[in-house]
Amino acid sequence: MDLSHSVEDEDFRSEVRAWLADNLVGEFAELKGLGGPGNDLEAHDERLAWDRHLAAHGWTCIGWPTEHGGRGLSLMQQVIFHEEYARANAPVRVNHLGEELLGPTLIAFGTPQQQQRFLPKIRAVEELWCQGYSEPGAGSDLANVATKARREGDEWIIDGQKVWTSLAQFADWIFVVARTEPGSSRHRGLSFLLVPTQQDGVEIRGIEQLTSGAEFNEVFFTGARTRADLVVGEPGQGWGIAMGLLGFERGVSTLGQQVGFAREFAAVVDLARRNGTIDDPVIRDRLADAKVGLEVMRLNALRGLSQVTAGSDSSAAGGAGSIAKLVWGNWHRRLGELAMQVAGPDGLTARGAPYDLDAFQKLFLFSRADTIYGGSDEIQRNILSERVLGLPREPREARP
Repeated sequence: MDLSHSVEDEDFRSEVRAWLADNLVGEFAELKGLGGPGNDLEAHDERLAWDRHLAAHGWTCIGWPTEHGGRGLSLMQQVIFHEEYARANAPVRVNHLGEELLGPTLIAFGTPQQQQRFLPKIRAVEELWCQGYSEPGAGSDLANVATKARREGDEWIIDGQKVWTSLAQFADWIFVVARTEPGSSRHRGLSFLLVPTQQDGVEIRGIEQLTSGAEFNEVFFTGARTRADLVVGEPGQGWGIAMGLLGFERGVSTLGQQVGFAREFAAVVDLARRNGTIDDPVIRDRLADAKVGLEVMRLNALRGLSQVTAGSDSSAAGGAGSIAKLVWGNWHRRLGELAMQVAGPDGLTARGAPYDLDAFQKLFLFSRADTIYGGSDEIQRNILSERVLGLPREPREARP
């Protein structure tokens, strides 16, 4: 990938930087740095207002084609936007699942009617979405889902349970992978359904985390209903849609994520300087290793983005998506461990009663999940070994 920027790209960077400086003021200035993993419940309503302010000024869905309400920006310009957004310490967006995952999936696989119904409201941040993939018996092993849906007249009837559903308590809709063909197994017989959450057949229960937040949820479907035409792709062919969506998940917004990682790393370095641990040669060596890893991660992400067609699954371009997930997940988990090593004994006690954690403690606790959510390390390595390198498949236990 050519990493040089054209004059147009630099002009665009200046435009983004200037707009953020002019608009992250007043009440919006108070939102700087809020949100993100472990803190997704912070000022949610206020960050929603900020997202709608972005939408009103044309700064949502910037990579979508213009015919679907986006700006049709180039890959490099999308990268520039996410980098500058993160550098401005702007609040974490609340519409990621709609804008970055479902919207592009509908553009790629949805019907014109589905696109006309949902895309404008996603772009305007008028409807929020959550993701119904993981289940108690099907976390990273998505093909093992047990949630069922059956067709009755003009509706699908859904029964089952999803878990680790981020921000379901705020969502108007959930996209659900459900088994619609009785007797099917693994990736066969699954469908990708769009289901409204505001109905009697959907119950949402929060799951409190070690970081004290409850952004994750359990979602129970008991006779939940959605219209028959709200299936993306053909019934029974939902596996391909689900995998395509996961390809969008590892898109350009990951570059903004990495700017956030750089800010966390800088804070750890600053702490090491303040408490003197930077003079410890072991810690200094680990800090240097983290700095090198941060740059490798950025270049690897740029290379992967240049090789993968939007919506490709994790095996595309030599497993670029799986490699990226392995790299950033493990780097960020190690940063959390390093933060605790730098903090020393102070990292063992809360700031106040009963459980007031500082940013470094939250970083450590939440980053333990980085190698699990979004596809665990084991799953990513299986994809690389079996689907990219062509090695023999791992033996699977017979299922009842």
